[in-house]
Amino acid sequence: MEQESELVTGEAVVLDVRAAKLASRGLAMMLDVALQMITLVVAMLVLSQVAAFGDEALALTLFLVTLVLVMVGYPVIFETLSRGRTLGKMALGLRVVRTDGGPVRFRHALVRGLAGFFIDFWALGLLGVVAVVTSLLSTNGRRVGDYLAGTLVIRERMPASRTPYVGMPPQLAYWASQLDLTRLPNELALAVRQYLSRTSELRPEAVEALGYGLAQQVAATIGAPVPPGVPSWAYLSAVLAERRRRDQVKLQPRYAPPPQPQYPPQYAQPVAPVTAPVPVTPAEPVPENPFAPPG
Repeated sequence: MEQESELVTGEAVVLDVRAAKLASRGLAMMLDVALQMITLVVAMLVLSQVAAFGDEALALTLFLVTLVLVMVGYPVIFETLSRGRTLGKMALGLRVVRTDGGPVRFRHALVRGLAGFFIDFWALGLLGVVAVVTSLLSTNGRRVGDYLAGTLVIRERMPASRTPYVGMPPQLAYWASQLDLTRLPNELALAVRQYLSRTSELRPEAVEALGYGLAQQVAATIGAPVPPGVPSWAYLSAVLAERRRRDQVKLQPRYAPPPQPQYPPQYAQPVAPVTAPVPVTPAEPVPENPFAPPG
């Protein structure tokens, strides 16, 4: 079962995310434990060969070191290098993030790994009973390690939302046609387009806050403030729609060749071009030779 959770970023923007609950986290944990058990079995087979040569103390020491590396080092290393994902979480589309929405670091992964080994699952966790009870009592499905590290497991694989068509508000069509959009950079236009495509995924407070900030940047760039009574999203949509219209006009040819008439096949023979007749000029009279003998 999944539930929406509220994360507050450093910019005081509330984000809606889907917290991973007990079912998905348990399945990811089972995959990770299966990989850990396979690794331990392989290690025991290798270390048994060391004990066969009579050095049982060395074999026991190496097994304890391997046990700690597999049970604690496996989640710590993977969550640090992959920013919050083990192999099981990758398969289920889960990720560990901080409670403010940021990526986890080594200290977060280390606290979660140690708490998972000693409290949640193995040493004092009664084979995961502590983690299950804590996750069921938590609104976001957090276990003891998440509370100690300040983390949360969320779902990354969300249904893909279709990007809405950025249209021109009819009330702003004439106003937008008078704007000077030559100074609007492509990076800012792309940020506005991404914002407009995500308005349905954000909370109304986040839509208003992000839209106001982008509208102020666009207004300072193009020199046209937001008209009174116009929401930020409508202002940004009008600017992008007008910019797209002008780009489409530039791509169109200035003139189109006249359509060629279509003839039946029996008349589709090449016709010699008709040229204007060359005017015939009368021959000029030959001037009389003054040196010719008379008649």
